[in-house]
Amino acid sequence: MISKANKAVNALIMSILQNNTAFVSLQKSRKRFIVNTFWLFLCVKGKINFLQLERFGTCCEQTYREQFKEAFDFCSFNTDLIKQVVSSDTIVAFDPSFIPKAGKSTYGGSRYWSGVAKSAKWGLDICGFAVVDVTKNTALHLKAWQTPPPPEIEGKEQTLLTYYASLVTDNADKFLAFSTHMVADAYFSKKPVVDAVLSVKLNFISRLRDDSHLKYKYIGQRTGLKGAPKKYTGRIDVKNLDIDYFSLDTSLENVKIYSATVYSKAFKRDIKLAVAVFLKGDEEVARKLYFSTDLALDGLKIVRYYRSRFQIEFLYRDAKQFTSLNTCQARSKNQLEFHFNAALTAVNLAKYDWIKTKGEKDKAFSMSDYKTLYNNSLMIEQFISRFAINPHTVKNQKIIKELLEYGKIAA
Repeated sequence: MISKANKAVNALIMSILQNNTAFVSLQKSRKRFIVNTFWLFLCVKGKINFLQLERFGTCCEQTYREQFKEAFDFCSFNTDLIKQVVSSDTIVAFDPSFIPKAGKSTYGGSRYWSGVAKSAKWGLDICGFAVVDVTKNTALHLKAWQTPPPPEIEGKEQTLLTYYASLVTDNADKFLAFSTHMVADAYFSKKPVVDAVLSVKLNFISRLRDDSHLKYKYIGQRTGLKGAPKKYTGRIDVKNLDIDYFSLDTSLENVKIYSATVYSKAFKRDIKLAVAVFLKGDEEVARKLYFSTDLALDGLKIVRYYRSRFQIEFLYRDAKQFTSLNTCQARSKNQLEFHFNAALTAVNLAKYDWIKTKGEKDKAFSMSDYKTLYNNSLMIEQFISRFAINPHTVKNQKIIKELLEYGKIAA
């Protein structure tokens, strides 16, 4: 007997593999392997590596090693899944994530910045892209690329920053299928990234440094005199905004948002600037600068879109804590990339069920609860099979339902 939780996940995965034209050429055995592997990433607690997959799965360790080497179109799979559940108000967010990894023989091994440690550490780095549903306030994984080792990047005459930017330009069609707005944190507020994003008809939203060089645009009448017309009327002092130039978009108890079209010296272009003044009572506690290359966006949307970007961090957190993003046993490029994307896609599968049932239950997403549910499902299935229990009796159906919820935080 296959439990309801197991059956729903397997049916979802198989429906995408069968109905998406990107997977027409996949053999039945490969499709069964994908279904089985995604299910194991969802239900196995603890580290997930090749040996652990053999213990809980239907294949031997060597089969998992060989199958992980084969390419799989995670982007097409996740695109199909995401389109079934997201609203119309979406953005695309990207952010690198540090993956700890010992040893010198693993592909991509080098020193990368770890946000947790607040320092550069030896390990791996991935750059993940996610679709953020602003209305539902959640992120769904699209695709992650592992960062090549520094010599490989330098051989292409790139820096780490321009490599990240090249991922945007090389895969723009995948992102435009969801949104024309791309969001990243303040580290990426640099001209090479802004130019790269704009070159593929995407708009960029991010945050600026507090000391950014910004200028008021001259909006007065032309004098008619010889020479170049006046363009700017001085540098912006963000602590003392010209209220005649900025418009007040939002005024709430804890925040006021002002916006205006200004000139950025760093980007050498006009941007829409949103200044968020955070308040506590009547006192100002912080002032942050956000911007968008889409001049039509109002200040509230710019701030809202940027702050929604943080949902990608929760996506990484859930994958690291519950689907073993950090515990890949492999050293080769293909195996590593398969593992990283499988771990992040497993979170998508759980979120799919949460979004579908959110209207009924109206509760926050908890990957911990889903991990417990799927792990319970795996164990119950084993007991039913090995003890020849009839799961269809009224008494057993009630007991199975209780056991599926056993150990959940919000049961």
